[in-house]
Amino acid sequence: MRLFALALALSVSGAALAATPAAKAPYPKPLPEEPIPASAKLPSQWPASVVLIHDFHFSSIVDGRVMVVDTASTDHPVKGMVRAAQFANMLVSPSRGEILTSETFYSRLTRGERTDAVTIWDMATLQPKGEIVMPGGKRQQSVTYPQLFQFTNGEKWALVANFTPAQSVSVLDIDARKVIAEIDLPGCAQLYPTGERGFTSFCADGSLFSVKLGPDGQAVSSKTVEKVQDIDNQPLFSTPAWVGRTAWFVSYRGQIQAFDFSGDVARPLPGSFNIGTADGAAPEWRPGGWQVIAADGAGKLYVLMSPNGREGSHKDGGTEVWVIDTVKKARVGRIALNGVASAIALTREATPRLVVARGDGTIDVHDPATGALVRSLGTAGGANPIVITAP
Repeated sequence: MRLFALALALSVSGAALAATPAAKAPYPKPLPEEPIPASAKLPSQWPASVVLIHDFHFSSIVDGRVMVVDTASTDHPVKGMVRAAQFANMLVSPSRGEILTSETFYSRLTRGERTDAVTIWDMATLQPKGEIVMPGGKRQQSVTYPQLFQFTNGEKWALVANFTPAQSVSVLDIDARKVIAEIDLPGCAQLYPTGERGFTSFCADGSLFSVKLGPDGQAVSSKTVEKVQDIDNQPLFSTPAWVGRTAWFVSYRGQIQAFDFSGDVARPLPGSFNIGTADGAAPEWRPGGWQVIAADGAGKLYVLMSPNGREGSHKDGGTEVWVIDTVKKARVGRIALNGVASAIALTREATPRLVVARGDGTIDVHDPATGALVRSLGTAGGANPIVITAP
């Protein structure tokens, strides 16, 4: 009772003090009214430090997104985002001023009538400006692989991988906003732009299959090249590092193989080599992660490596990035990361930065020359950053 009386007295006393004019603190000046809605525009030409980070958002796949991130910004790295729903894929075309997302929607969010569509977004406003609806419910829905959605024909057409489980490729005319062809692709997967108008896929028997397209989008010729990879012993990660029309792949056990996609038929280039090993592994160093290889365009590759390499570890992520000189065919550097990472890429800057997506969602930026951490951008890439694209 005494405690209650004391509390009541203090409360009354406090109320009386608050009512005394001398005890009032001056109010700050009111903030100006903000317009609603309020929106900003990005520059027509993005800085070379900007990357697009695909947040797969595993806890809510229908709510995936692509984050626009300026890796040079210390206080405001996230510049905007576009939606990328339901196992989406993404393309960006600075020459068109567009971002494209290949998506799937259901009329009842997770059930009901299915719609597959490519949404076309303006790079300056990040607002949708059109879409291409793809009939048949065929678009391949899987964890994001960049090679399921690709440009060809000078970025006038887009290629979309289908899986029902029959495999095929839809050819979309972006300007006409329509599907113009569908090409069967039995036993082969992934799409790599090839020649002026065409694509190549890798097949389950270790071969590759190249298709040349005519002006109407239909296949006019095709060719199989046998035994381009050893599926049992040296299977290749499907996402390569591109230097012009040359794609550099790394295998699950560290074998580097280049392919030339400039002609109508893709061809493996001679001189494959292994990136080697190093001490401190348990049991051995192997590439690991989702987007495991990047290139700086000056003859160096960057490979995400795990010291716990074993059968099945290729998706576990890595703790180091090894720098590989493709001329010397040797490792020339090692970059220690601040955590287990799943994806790496390099910016398009004159002095590029290494962008690393860690398993905890953190985005780190490293100096590839020294390996030093330049800055950490926190969770600028969203909940589950899985693929990084430098426009």
